[in-house]
Amino acid sequence: MEKSKVYFTDFRVHHEESLTHKLQRLLDKAGLGNIDMDGKYVAIKMHFGELGNLAFLRPNWAKAVADYVKAHGGKPFLTDCNTLYVGSRKNALDHLSTAYENGFSPLSTGCHVIIADGIKGTDEALVPVKGDYVKEAKIGQAIMDADIIISLNHFKGHESTGFGGAIKDLGMGCGSRAGKMEMHAAGKPEVDQSLCIGCGFCQKNCAHDAITITNHKASINHDKCVGCGRCIGACNFDAIDFAHNAAVAELNCRMAEYAKAVVDGRPNFHISLVVDVSPTCDCHSGNDAPMLPDVGMFASTDPLAIDQACVDACLKQEPLPNTLLTEQMAKEDFCDHHDHFENVTPNAEYKTCLAHAAKIGLGNREYELITVK
Repeated sequence: MEKSKVYFTDFRVHHEESLTHKLQRLLDKAGLGNIDMDGKYVAIKMHFGELGNLAFLRPNWAKAVADYVKAHGGKPFLTDCNTLYVGSRKNALDHLSTAYENGFSPLSTGCHVIIADGIKGTDEALVPVKGDYVKEAKIGQAIMDADIIISLNHFKGHESTGFGGAIKDLGMGCGSRAGKMEMHAAGKPEVDQSLCIGCGFCQKNCAHDAITITNHKASINHDKCVGCGRCIGACNFDAIDFAHNAAVAELNCRMAEYAKAVVDGRPNFHISLVVDVSPTCDCHSGNDAPMLPDVGMFASTDPLAIDQACVDACLKQEPLPNTLLTEQMAKEDFCDHHDHFENVTPNAEYKTCLAHAAKIGLGNREYELITVK
């Protein structure tokens, strides 16, 4: 198989050019303009950031992409699906309010914001998938109504999937609430009672009333739990983890199959900004300090190749001081995985996602990196 092309540029600019204009030049070189967008509906899938989080991509980046689409005759809209967990984006009304508060409005981005799976997260299209785990993906209807899909993602760490990039933006991000539940449902977390102090923060972050606190110890009712892993990210004491590592692997595989359901049969394009590389997802109401230096901007027609290129670039970076990553590395019992993402969250992993994405034909892990000055 011929290597996929991934285009890259860093964040260096001279005073004659802005970063957003440099991004548009990258999109041009990477071939976004070769897609026929004239009169077509173009979904720009991105994350609007949980309230309180400051690591999400600035609206300026979204405007640069939307303006590029409009210049080529397309009808762009920014979109995301509702979340499965408790937070400020679990229904379309709260989700829109969060997007506006974080700066994503028609005035600031030049296009409308549409929550793809509707007010309650039930507006979904059933998309057939030839996968090992998923037979019919539940995708936000507005995303499937689009003629073209563009993923604009913030590449960063993630407490379950190792990192969040194009595949996660497309797979998990485009799933309706029921779709997200299907992807997560294979794994159920457990509480290590010896580490739990009964603070109740996990309970507050559980959307399904699955966690109770008894005698200052948390416990999880697996009959109610959907395996979303939100409690794992909420726990400050490493007291909660998935009972079986295979569950994370299955989550990764389901996510890759959902991503394939989103892109199959229509033009798709992917943009990843490796900036503010926080150790966990933008879904949290706060974000820790970036653990790696800012790397640059990537663009490709291959969602797997761009994820592989971004993770390869991150693994070449030196960890930043006074971060969760260096804090983990300083522990007496630290086991070096020779991988920044696994070192910061040892029980998370991403390799099964990339391997399964290649197996099902989502893209190519072999890529040619083309630098745009």
